[in-house]
Amino acid sequence: MPPALAAGHNDDTDDVRAAAAGDRQAFQRLYRLHAGRIHGAMLRLSGYDHARAEDLTQDAFVRAWQKLDSFREQSAFGTWLYRLAVNVALMDIRARGADPVGYVDEDSVPEHGETPFCAAEREELERAIGKLPPRARAVLVLHDVEGWRHEEIARELDMAVGSSKAQLHRARGLLRKALGEVR
Repeated sequence: MPPALAAGHNDDTDDVRAAAAGDRQAFQRLYRLHAGRIHGAMLRLSGYDHARAEDLTQDAFVRAWQKLDSFREQSAFGTWLYRLAVNVALMDIRARGADPVGYVDEDSVPEHGETPFCAAEREELERAIGKLPPRARAVLVLHDVEGWRHEEIARELDMAVGSSKAQLHRARGLLRKALGEVR
């Protein structure tokens, strides 16, 4: 590990311990260190709804503050926090009654644009991801963006592994259609 990362990790550990003991400034430093990554995940999982992503990010940090005493340092704090934040987003998806096959009918996805191949078309891709049904979007983001395995996704979303795979296939197909890729 590069020295800068090692030092940052040690500072992170010290701040985690101080925050667990009630040091709000240490927790504020942890927030500043991790907020960008957490917000990015919340943004993708919320379908690029910026206000909802902000709310979910704040909810995740509130939950982290409340549960800090349960952090056992068996993994990096950032890993623990990230997992907690994703769970907050997944609970939000469930609470909103996200139907794994609902909300967006494949025929209602507009057919426009070209297949993204450069950063300039990122906004179009984000809009297309945002229009996916919530659970299909969650599976796509967790699998393709965050690198989760189908077994982990299935456990977290309370679905069969095969359903996770089917949701991923469906999400990818909807994205191809929305982005104008003919297959």
